[in-house]
Amino acid sequence: MWGKEMKVAMSSDNHFDVDRIDYHDVIEEQAEVLLKNDVEVYLIAGDLFNDFEKSQQYLDDLQKILGDKVKVLFIAGNHDMLHNVTYDQLESDLGDWYLHNKFYDISDTNWRIIGNNGWYDYSLASNLPQRTTDDFWHWKKAFWIDSSIEQPMNDIERMNVVLKQFEQQLKLAENKQVLVMTHFAPRSEYIRFTNDNRFWNMANGMMGSSRLGELFEKYQPNKVLFGHLHHNFPELDVKNTTYYNQAVGYNNKRINEWRYQPFMSQWAFKLKILDLK
Repeated sequence: MWGKEMKVAMSSDNHFDVDRIDYHDVIEEQAEVLLKNDVEVYLIAGDLFNDFEKSQQYLDDLQKILGDKVKVLFIAGNHDMLHNVTYDQLESDLGDWYLHNKFYDISDTNWRIIGNNGWYDYSLASNLPQRTTDDFWHWKKAFWIDSSIEQPMNDIERMNVVLKQFEQQLKLAENKQVLVMTHFAPRSEYIRFTNDNRFWNMANGMMGSSRLGELFEKYQPNKVLFGHLHHNFPELDVKNTTYYNQAVGYNNKRINEWRYQPFMSQWAFKLKILDLK
């Protein structure tokens, strides 16, 4: 019944401003790569800019270049949430490019893309059982970039909303092949624990949620794209689900996480193109 093969490209954490990249210098080349590879859907799992309006402007510009040949879909990462967007706006339908708590069915296939920004609940800091929820909250407010993100609830409650939204979408997709796009990490396999670096052990609490991974084990979507963590992770298969982290990462005077220079080489290296049938 479903015979058509569609190409979906996946990326995350381009961090144009942190990496001091003027996107006007690379956007045409990005579009050219997508078009030359016959990509029909381009997924971006958050963290384009430290400003939602700038992220939206980039998305608008990229879609104009691509026209109707490639559909660009985006969910917000924590960096996109830092400026010029509210929690209520993030939870609303901002446009057909914004896939949070929505789905996109790929035409002529049985594939459904489910998007959700996601969040975290400290559960991935599993080597710190003595730390309380309040400990993580106060640490976050003192040391973590997300301290400026306003929300009408605590992090546990926010993650509860995410889990409820995801479960509703996954139930609706029961007879579909499913690709999930979210920003934060859903599994502990991606977390680095240390004996000598207390900062990162606490920061692990803000990396994602093991409860989301448990939900995925229950519903077993075919593929999960996420970002947030900037390492070169191989694909991970758990039961019937393959996990992909396609984060481009940071490259500036303070830190270099890129394997290749310049930006376009790293972006192309981290770009994953799937053939979905």
